[in-house]
Amino acid sequence: MPPQESNLDALKSEGDINLSSERARWSEKNIDAETREWLEEDAKYFLHQSLSTPCLDVLKSCSGASISDLQGREMLDFHGNNVHQVGFSNPRVTRAIIAQMEELSFCTRRYTNIPAVKLAKKLAELAPGDLNKILFAPGGTSAIGMAIKLARIATGRHKMISMWDSFHGASLDAISVGGERVFRNGIGPLLPGCEHVPPPDHRHCPWDCHGVCTLKCADYIEYVLEKEGDVACVIAETVRSTPFVPPLDYWRKVRAACDKHGALLILDEIPTCLGRTGRMFACEHYEVVPDMLVIGKGLGGGIFPLAALIAREHLDVAAKTALGHYTHEKNPVACAAGLATLEEIEDTGLLAKVRELSAYTLEKLRSMAATHPMIGDVRGLGMMIGVELMRNGKRATAEAEQVMYEALTRGLNFKVTMGNILTLTPALTITREEMDRALAILGECLGTVASRSLQSRT
Repeated sequence: MPPQESNLDALKSEGDINLSSERARWSEKNIDAETREWLEEDAKYFLHQSLSTPCLDVLKSCSGASISDLQGREMLDFHGNNVHQVGFSNPRVTRAIIAQMEELSFCTRRYTNIPAVKLAKKLAELAPGDLNKILFAPGGTSAIGMAIKLARIATGRHKMISMWDSFHGASLDAISVGGERVFRNGIGPLLPGCEHVPPPDHRHCPWDCHGVCTLKCADYIEYVLEKEGDVACVIAETVRSTPFVPPLDYWRKVRAACDKHGALLILDEIPTCLGRTGRMFACEHYEVVPDMLVIGKGLGGGIFPLAALIAREHLDVAAKTALGHYTHEKNPVACAAGLATLEEIEDTGLLAKVRELSAYTLEKLRSMAATHPMIGDVRGLGMMIGVELMRNGKRATAEAEQVMYEALTRGLNFKVTMGNILTLTPALTITREEMDRALAILGECLGTVASRSLQSRT
């Protein structure tokens, strides 16, 4: 049985909630008979799980910055699971995949292949500092697991410091270091040695920083490192996908604390890598080089599942341990997609375009906030933008969900994070015209929901 509406607040996380009366109302009005049949088939054959069952709709096609459903409805996709850095069905990526499939479609264990070697070399060249040792995995969660194992082997320690509310994947080791309740509750014993600290988010700061981060959260990490004395690593997202962007000095302070106490710094950039923040890697904004960098999602060009662990050269110390050993670790087709993705980002000047369009979009949204009292905050970095909705000083969770479904009917798809944050992560290839259209839709939806809310109170 789905949870009662009053209990949905307990499930709010980085993903949006799909068990609500608002979802049911939208489906009743917008889903036709054929789509409903496919949704019923989906629910029949797939194991049900929180955040993804039942599904919202059935997609038929995707291209560039847009997706289309079975009914022919086209939507600008400001969700995309952060895989669409170079847009959906990117021609360069598609051509590379087809060409590789016709030559070498799989790499048997014990062998390597040229696309895998070229991709590893390219990532080593792009990554900051001496991050030049690579392992591939079929997904970000698996790459996080490899990073955890390597940290234990390299340090001889097993304790880890991570953050509440963080997300590093859904496997048992990843949810152990992760901090989202919806993934951890009721699972039973998790990985031992996982210490959690507050994230660098001044909105929920336990030290009451009065709305401005004073880096006490970074000081607390050093405090735990000192008290524990035998921590293998600090593992965290450079920039939260909610999004929340830590102050510039935050990671520098954490880096110094790790160095002082002999802990490794692992930065999870699975959703933020490869240009989403306007830099190839988010840590470049902070001028910090972690000991390990975990990337994924967009690495496969929005087509193939592919992730990578990028480590400092001196951490190549696990030759006698199978860190990953995945069947598709060096999949030549996935690696060809990855190479084409990196070429597309570089050849089209995508990073500079993202920085320019981000500044434009944030300015437009902040101007919108002046006329929409529900907008409590606008923040972001690159094409990772959050619009936080508030009402009477509290999170406007009901209104945020209503805005999301209003937007879907008008041709804009995004997700709601932490209950009240409209999270906007479009394809990095989006045009200014498409961005203007999306912002116009968002403004209309905010106005509609605000008007409806006012009428209900009068």
